Amino acid sequence: MTFDPALTQMLSAADLRLLAAAGGAAPSLHNSQPWRFVPTPDGRGLAVYADTGRSVPLADPVGAAVHVAVGAAVFNLRVAAGRLDREPVVRLLPDAAEPELLAVLDLSRPAAASAPFGRDLYPAIASRHSSREPFTQRDVPEAVIGELIDAAREEGVALAALEEEGVRRVQALTAEAESRNAADPARTAESRAWLRPDDGTAEDGIPMAALGPQDHDARVPMREFAGRPPEAPAQPSRRFEALPQLCTLTTPGDGPLDWLRTGQALERVWLLATLHGVRLTIWHQAIEWPDTRWALRDPAAGPGHVQLVLRTGYGPPGAATPRRTVEETLGDRPS
Repeated sequence: MTFDPALTQMLSAADLRLLAAAGGAAPSLHNSQPWRFVPTPDGRGLAVYADTGRSVPLADPVGAAVHVAVGAAVFNLRVAAGRLDREPVVRLLPDAAEPELLAVLDLSRPAAASAPFGRDLYPAIASRHSSREPFTQRDVPEAVIGELIDAAREEGVALAALEEEGVRRVQALTAEAESRNAADPARTAESRAWLRPDDGTAEDGIPMAALGPQDHDARVPMREFAGRPPEAPAQPSRRFEALPQLCTLTTPGDGPLDWLRTGQALERVWLLATLHGVRLTIWHQAIEWPDTRWALRDPAAGPGHVQLVLRTGYGPPGAATPRRTVEETLGDRPS
């Protein structure tokens, strides 16, 4: 029987709000939230635009992190579509004449499967947080890592769990990049500009209370946000895990499609990890310098481009970060 999209109701205002709230809960560099959701003309889908006015240009000069963030938002939209019993059909980079239009989701069809991602990931959207806290010494089991590898592969991205030699190499590269960032006044000012007070008024950025401590033994190079203002609460250093569990997300290419796929893989992995009680931190520092990013590669693994480094483990869930309102992210395309 031929499917007639006219038989599917248009998305209601409540449907659109649910979708935009889910998409807006995605992770982004410095919680910049560089996205905009616009209903399609037929009322049965969403167009997703990059809001490049919310980019972090020194840390992300080519816009890769913007694409990763939008890709993560697109994955959340795919998950939320299942909540509405709709099948998300996604087109990435659908119009070369509109470079800021990064994806269009056609939601005109009824859902084809009750659990397209193997598990119901929707509850994890609201509880997924980045944890900048120390993790315990408990290793994430191989079976869980295997699930995360499979989840990334389903999105066209390779997740690799690093062995000790790889972990120490990536630690050293991240520490070097973090040191460079801290010594660069312009980059310091850029990252500091995304810090927010803890008075509940912010809609983006990182609350100062969520910055987390530094590693007492200087083994785990957490982003310091060097030059944090004096009103930021001082946190004593704490002892982190002796050898963090690190993973990389790698793509064969290094263009907008690869970055969008990385974002979808990141969020699929993160939501699944959240259901398993596994915490994640993104180490982005070494991605921000061409030489340290190139050195993140494992030559034995063949050609590829490392898009992100993930620290995984067990520990506190991390503080929630503020979100832009649906009224701000849903509506007209960004100007």
